[in-house]
Amino acid sequence: MELPITSGLNHTLGTRFDEITADRVVLSLDIEAKHRQPYGIVHGGVWCSLVETASSVAAATWYGDRGKVVGVSNQTDFLRSIEQGTATATATPIHRGRLQQLWMVEIAESSGRLLARGQVRLQNLPNETSGR
Repeated sequence: MELPITSGLNHTLGTRFDEITADRVVLSLDIEAKHRQPYGIVHGGVWCSLVETASSVAAATWYGDRGKVVGVSNQTDFLRSIEQGTATATATPIHRGRLQQLWMVEIAESSGRLLARGQVRLQNLPNETSGR
Protein backbone atom coordinates (compact mmCIF):
# COMPACT_ATOMS: atom_id res chain seq x y z
CA MET A 1 0.00 0.00 0.00
CA GLU A 2 1.42 3.36 -1.06
CA LEU A 3 1.03 6.06 1.61
CA PRO A 4 0.95 9.76 0.61
CA ILE A 5 3.65 10.71 3.11
CA THR A 6 5.76 13.27 1.26
CA SER A 7 3.10 15.97 0.88
CA GLY A 8 1.21 18.27 3.23
CA LEU A 9 2.68 18.94 6.66
CA ASN A 10 5.50 16.43 6.13
CA HIS A 11 6.62 18.42 3.09
CA THR A 12 6.25 21.74 4.92
CA LEU A 13 8.31 20.54 7.90
CA GLY A 14 10.92 18.79 5.75
CA THR A 15 10.37 15.35 7.29
CA ARG A 16 12.54 12.60 5.82
CA PHE A 17 11.55 8.94 5.98
CA ASP A 18 14.67 6.88 6.69
CA GLU A 19 13.03 3.49 7.38
CA ILE A 20 9.50 2.19 6.98
CA THR A 21 8.62 -1.35 8.04
CA ALA A 22 5.64 -2.95 9.73
CA ASP A 23 7.65 -3.07 12.98
CA ARG A 24 9.48 0.26 12.97
CA VAL A 25 9.46 3.67 11.34
CA VAL A 26 12.39 6.07 11.54
CA LEU A 27 12.16 9.63 10.31
CA SER A 28 14.42 12.64 10.64
CA LEU A 29 14.21 16.39 10.53
CA ASP A 30 16.90 19.06 10.19
CA ILE A 31 15.94 21.85 12.57
CA GLU A 32 15.47 25.21 10.83
CA ALA A 33 14.15 28.62 11.84
CA LYS A 34 10.64 27.62 10.74
CA HIS A 35 10.57 24.91 13.46
CA ARG A 36 11.33 27.31 16.33
CA GLN A 37 8.96 29.14 18.63
CA PRO A 38 9.64 32.77 19.76
CA TYR A 39 12.15 31.68 22.44
CA GLY A 40 14.35 30.08 19.77
CA ILE A 41 13.74 26.43 20.62
CA VAL A 42 11.79 23.82 18.63
CA HIS A 43 8.04 24.31 18.93
CA GLY A 44 6.31 21.48 20.81
CA GLY A 45 3.90 21.07 17.91
CA VAL A 46 6.80 19.93 15.74
CA TRP A 47 7.53 17.11 18.20
CA CYS A 48 3.82 16.19 18.32
CA SER A 49 3.76 16.08 14.53
CA LEU A 50 6.77 13.77 14.35
CA VAL A 51 5.22 11.46 16.95
CA GLU A 52 1.90 11.41 15.07
CA THR A 53 3.53 10.89 11.68
CA ALA A 54 5.92 8.13 12.74
CA SER A 55 3.26 6.16 14.58
CA SER A 56 0.57 6.63 11.91
CA VAL A 57 2.85 5.50 9.08
CA ALA A 58 4.02 2.52 11.14
CA ALA A 59 0.48 1.52 12.09
CA ALA A 60 -0.80 1.89 8.52
CA THR A 61 2.13 -0.14 7.19
CA TRP A 62 1.43 -2.93 9.67
CA TYR A 63 -2.36 -2.90 9.03
CA GLY A 64 -1.74 -2.88 5.28
CA ASP A 65 -4.54 -3.70 2.86
CA ARG A 66 -6.94 -4.68 5.65
CA GLY A 67 -8.11 -1.05 5.88
CA LYS A 68 -7.09 2.33 7.25
CA VAL A 69 -5.94 3.59 10.62
CA VAL A 70 -6.79 6.87 12.33
CA GLY A 71 -5.24 8.41 15.40
CA VAL A 72 -7.48 8.76 18.44
CA SER A 73 -4.96 9.98 21.01
CA ASN A 74 -1.51 11.60 20.90
CA GLN A 75 0.34 12.15 24.17
CA THR A 76 3.77 13.73 23.78
CA ASP A 77 6.21 14.71 26.54
CA PHE A 78 8.87 17.35 25.86
CA LEU A 79 12.10 16.41 27.63
CA ARG A 80 14.85 18.71 26.32
CA SER A 81 15.01 21.68 24.01
CA ILE A 82 17.28 22.27 21.05
CA GLU A 83 17.83 25.19 18.72
CA GLN A 84 19.55 23.39 15.84
CA GLY A 85 20.72 20.00 14.63
CA THR A 86 18.96 16.90 13.39
CA ALA A 87 16.18 15.14 15.27
CA THR A 88 15.38 11.47 14.64
CA ALA A 89 12.03 9.92 15.59
CA THR A 90 11.70 6.15 15.98
CA ALA A 91 8.31 4.45 16.30
CA THR A 92 7.94 0.96 17.76
CA PRO A 93 4.77 -0.96 18.64
CA ILE A 94 3.47 -1.36 22.17
CA HIS A 95 0.25 -3.15 21.15
CA ARG A 96 -1.21 -4.15 17.78
CA GLY A 97 -4.67 -5.61 18.11
CA ARG A 98 -7.74 -6.29 16.04
CA LEU A 99 -9.39 -2.95 16.84
CA GLN A 100 -6.61 -0.64 18.02
CA GLN A 101 -2.87 -0.11 18.02
CA LEU A 102 -0.58 1.71 20.44
CA TRP A 103 2.83 2.96 19.27
CA MET A 104 5.68 4.58 21.19
CA VAL A 105 7.90 7.18 19.55
CA GLU A 106 11.21 8.47 20.85
CA ILE A 107 12.79 11.59 19.37
CA ALA A 108 16.54 12.03 19.86
CA GLU A 109 19.25 14.35 18.63
CA SER A 110 22.30 13.02 16.79
CA SER A 111 24.20 12.39 20.06
CA GLY A 112 21.39 10.07 21.15
CA ARG A 113 20.09 12.46 23.82
CA LEU A 114 16.32 12.07 24.14
CA LEU A 115 14.36 15.22 23.26
CA ALA A 116 10.76 14.02 23.41
CA ARG A 117 8.77 10.84 23.87
CA GLY A 118 5.21 10.16 22.88
CA GLN A 119 2.63 7.54 22.20
CA VAL A 120 -0.29 7.41 19.81
CA ARG A 121 -3.35 5.19 20.00
CA LEU A 122 -4.86 4.41 16.61
CA GLN A 123 -8.17 2.86 15.60
CA ASN A 124 -8.09 0.17 12.91
CA LEU A 125 -10.84 0.79 10.33
CA PRO A 126 -11.31 -2.42 8.33
CA ASN A 127 -12.34 -2.28 4.70
CA GLU A 128 -16.04 -2.87 4.15
CA THR A 129 -16.70 -6.37 2.91
CA SER A 130 -18.93 -6.80 -0.11
CA GLY A 131 -22.48 -7.90 0.52
CA ARG A 132 -23.03 -5.85 3.66
